[in-house]
Amino acid sequence: MLGITVFTALLAYASSCGVPIFQPNLSARVVGGEDAIPHSWPWQISLQYLKDDTWRHTCGGTLITPNHVLTAAHCISNTLTYRVGLGKNNLEEADEAGSVYVAVDTIFVHEKWNSFLIRNDIALIKLAETVELSDTIQVACLPEEGSLLPQDYPCYLTGWGRLWTNGPIADALQQGLQPVVDYATCSRWDWWGATVKDTMVCTGGDGITSACNGDSGGPLNCQAEDSGIWEVRGIVSFGSGLSCNTYKKPTVYTRVSAYTDWIQEKLQL
Repeated sequence: MLGITVFTALLAYASSCGVPIFQPNLSARVVGGEDAIPHSWPWQISLQYLKDDTWRHTCGGTLITPNHVLTAAHCISNTLTYRVGLGKNNLEEADEAGSVYVAVDTIFVHEKWNSFLIRNDIALIKLAETVELSDTIQVACLPEEGSLLPQDYPCYLTGWGRLWTNGPIADALQQGLQPVVDYATCSRWDWWGATVKDTMVCTGGDGITSACNGDSGGPLNCQAEDSGIWEVRGIVSFGSGLSCNTYKKPTVYTRVSAYTDWIQEKLQL
């Protein structure tokens, strides 16, 4: 009965997911720095941890139900206290209109998360309270199980990560066009080679735009051709350790469509 209840609830969210009230500008970069239109990615969250009585941004994430956030396993430490900022645009504005902060109830890190090999880099956060959806807070859609996107499919990375290698963390949410790099290309020996698995998805690699520190855990937003809704296709996992925009070293994400069953299982807990 619980499983049926959760499935019914997901169908209800799916009927209105992935449709922002404020339409995004579909031409910007992440590294290189161009601000997103405020609240045009209303499922984007800021995962924050408490240190010295101050909340600090550490990673991004995606609201997928009014109670749950997807992020990366490598963003989570069992020694830290977290909260989630929703409806945020500028992280420097603590009382930003349309934003709320919610405590965390439970964090589910994938049981086979391997930090050495960077495998199964996915976590689901259960919020301590149900978030009221609004113009500034919406849920993203999940992709069909097992589905893949072709080479050069246009997607958008969003986050508050560094604006350039060793640069400052962004105050305002950034976005950037990130064309998909298919597995056959991304796994070539002079790209990521065997480091990349088919449970991952790659974007970029042009040496110009990419994710950077602080973007981890955030969504790869891809618009479905048939419906126009936005789906979270990836969770920012890793990139080049040398630079945030290294040629032939695209941003690598956990492929959400490879973990549909795991997500559905944790949503019931």
